Amino acid sequence: MADIDKIEILFIASAYLFQLILIAHFALRKWRFDLAIRYGSVVYALSVPAAVISSIILLDGRAWYWGLSGLIYLAWAVFGYYTEYVRRIEWRNSLHWPILGPYVILYLTTVMFYWWPLGLIYKSLWYGYGVLFLISTILNISSHRRKVAVIT
Repeated sequence: MADIDKIEILFIASAYLFQLILIAHFALRKWRFDLAIRYGSVVYALSVPAAVISSIILLDGRAWYWGLSGLIYLAWAVFGYYTEYVRRIEWRNSLHWPILGPYVILYLTTVMFYWWPLGLIYKSLWYGYGVLFLISTILNISSHRRKVAVIT
């Protein structure tokens, strides 16, 4: 790995940090839902430094796909923050498709634009990210709470 330059290190760090943040958030949502709701906006706020990193990568002259991840992360975060914290729309349990569709597409696009370029650096980075993505996906799916009808 001696031939990795500073921009690639910056990209690798931001990609892995993104997944680690998601893992921490989804774990918190699974086991301490109240705290996840209180501090969930931090996940969205961290999109700002991610977008700055993407801008640095693009200004360095890298191919467009190297810098897209943080910018899509910012778009996902703005959409998610506006939906959840400004408008306070409950869309997960009621599966509000006009929100769910764009939200999931922006989220998965962010993940993919972090993940795919890692394979161009080293395959082991791509596999490692895949493991983190699997962990975050399992935590994400298992942390969703369905409203349960109470029979009286």
